[in-house]
Amino acid sequence: MPGRGVRGATTVDANSAEDVVSATRELLERMVEANGIDAVDVASAIFTATADLTAAFPARAAREMGWERVPLLDAVEMAVPGSLPRCIRVLIHWNTERSQAEVRHVYLRGAAALRPDLGGELHGDARRSTEVHEEGRDEHREN
Repeated sequence: MPGRGVRGATTVDANSAEDVVSATRELLERMVEANGIDAVDVASAIFTATADLTAAFPARAAREMGWERVPLLDAVEMAVPGSLPRCIRVLIHWNTERSQAEVRHVYLRGAAALRPDLGGELHGDARRSTEVHEEGRDEHREN
């Protein structure tokens, strides 16, 4: 079975364990809903957080959702000048027969500015936030 990468990102208002875990849970739930992902088909997932987020590991949200057998990795995001603060990113490695064009990536809250080409689109019932981080919008764009 081929594998696909599913990307997502979100931001939090504060460096608290509650904010980090709840925002990551919301992001994962939206990614799962938008793509119909079943945890048994997830090969692994990588979570990154900007250096200003130290209160909790984002992967904790996946464990709390029952992803007990999925290999998870947390890492610190590169500190690039002008990058989006308080940002959590996720890359899910998903075993699926879907084509790359059928995969739906999810960017929530301030992270919608990272991929404005995806902001506000609807995929199934999963609605993406169209809220954007206003400061340096172009500087925060991801590839």
